[in-house]
Amino acid sequence: MQTDLFKEQVAVITGAGQGIGFEIARQLCLQGASVVLNDVDAIRAEKAAAQINREDGVCIAIAGDAGDRDTIGNLIRSAVDHFGKLTIAIANAGTTAYGDFFAFTENSFRELVRLNLSGGFFLTQAAARQMKLQQSGGSVLLMSSVTGHQAHKNLAAYGMTKAALEMLARSLVIELSPYQISINAIAPGATQTERTMSDPEYNTTWSNITPMGKPATVNDIAQAALFLVSPGSKHITGQTLIVDGGWTSVSPSPFDE
Repeated sequence: MQTDLFKEQVAVITGAGQGIGFEIARQLCLQGASVVLNDVDAIRAEKAAAQINREDGVCIAIAGDAGDRDTIGNLIRSAVDHFGKLTIAIANAGTTAYGDFFAFTENSFRELVRLNLSGGFFLTQAAARQMKLQQSGGSVLLMSSVTGHQAHKNLAAYGMTKAALEMLARSLVIELSPYQISINAIAPGATQTERTMSDPEYNTTWSNITPMGKPATVNDIAQAALFLVSPGSKHITGQTLIVDGGWTSVSPSPFDE
């Protein structure tokens, strides 16, 4: 549904060529925002932006590695150059790294931290600097995970990075609130995306162990994200919203199925 809720808002979203990030970008555009859509895959980014523009959205694609500070700087400059300002930044890009704790390598660890943590930290820093300069406030959203709240087999390193992002959101309340910049996080649970649906057992497994009876859709996560960057949440900051159909309340392991 098209509305003007985000009219005159300008957003940067990393990792938005598909999945949750794409749906957040799409929904923001449908509700009046102008969006700089990032993905590491240039073709995927262009196709995603083109699809949104066909739906009468305003979206430009900027390819690049969201864990790289040059890419981050380019995203912020592109928002300002094309749309005159930046009001929303969403650090959605990330990688999932399954691995036995006893065998997890240093290279795997460094790459995980580089994208999941450095990418989120420095996108927040660059976006907040621009918002501070503008003197008109803004919103930052970090993408966490239920694995930052509950132990999950072979995801110790990944869960650690997600928990750290939630602590970043809490910590930055001190630095960002004086400039009317809110910062929050979302912790999705099992979600149907292009990646997860490549597993034929995924939907059945998570439907069986999720109290609401099914995994989330990308739209479920996108609607929660839009709330946290909307005018309706302007007095909410430093918080994490879990969107998991109740899974963290009971936490059965998919490996027990």
